[in-house]
Amino acid sequence: MEVKNRKKYLVTGGAGFIGSNIAKTLEAQGHEVTVLDDFQGNGHFKNLIGFKGDVIAADLFKAVPTDMYFDAIFHEAAITDTTEMDQKAMMEQNVEAFKNLLAYAAENEIKKVIYASSAATYGNGPVPNVETQPTCPENIYGFSKVIMDNVARQFAEDNNDMTIIGLRYFNVYGPGESFKGKMASMVYQLYNQMKAGRRPRIFKNGEQQRDFVYVKDIVKINLCALTNGKETGVYNAATGIARDYNDVIRCLNKEMGTNLAPEYIDNPYPFFQVKTQADITKSKEKLGYTPDYTLETGIAEYVSILEGKNK
Repeated sequence: MEVKNRKKYLVTGGAGFIGSNIAKTLEAQGHEVTVLDDFQGNGHFKNLIGFKGDVIAADLFKAVPTDMYFDAIFHEAAITDTTEMDQKAMMEQNVEAFKNLLAYAAENEIKKVIYASSAATYGNGPVPNVETQPTCPENIYGFSKVIMDNVARQFAEDNNDMTIIGLRYFNVYGPGESFKGKMASMVYQLYNQMKAGRRPRIFKNGEQQRDFVYVKDIVKINLCALTNGKETGVYNAATGIARDYNDVIRCLNKEMGTNLAPEYIDNPYPFFQVKTQADITKSKEKLGYTPDYTLETGIAEYVSILEGKNK
């Protein structure tokens, strides 16, 4: 049965954590989805088990699809390792590849591009972070996202029939991140420690705060940007609420039926962020986005999924 208003979408980085969640959700809604991934980073075929669409293995820095029209592009492909020190590789894969994708979109008259920016653009700036504050990245990853935001703004000015929306993801966790290795969320890493019967290790005294956002809310804001996003620009993608690592451990203990006390260790990182928190006023007003998950409900659902896989 043909779905009414069926659309065609491209999801780059679609075998990765967030990309695969977006691709599967769009497909479940009845749309035709194509995934593009170079399978060199965090992308893994297992994230696409059950996916019914086409998958293109390609590196956007080297080549882009030709003569293919999509109603919109979700651009999730990037080097996301914040500890990556190869500045040239980061700028090539994040910025130059993005330029190639935008040029492809313009040539093929694709009017909407939604891409992954990052809270790393704010660095240790004042919180709650608001989109209009100066960017102050602490690493080359954050810098690459700042330049992507600059490129998107300029490209939209030069191509005023296009809408290019950047979503500044905060601390995302949820199903599909297991192939991220050391870059997987602290929620996932702490879960694995506790599942193995070990006390969860966090920096003293666990009071550092993060705006933890469940991946289903990240999918939601991408879809809000698709449906409601009329203005080119960047928008915070988060819950708007900061929670500390002790809270995460309490939630995990509750859902796992454990009672493991944190093991506090020294923090070796001089530039470690004490707190991240988003102001999501603009995302609410302009995109119609409100998060569905609290830390408690997100971890509850995530643990139930992880426990199901581990049975």
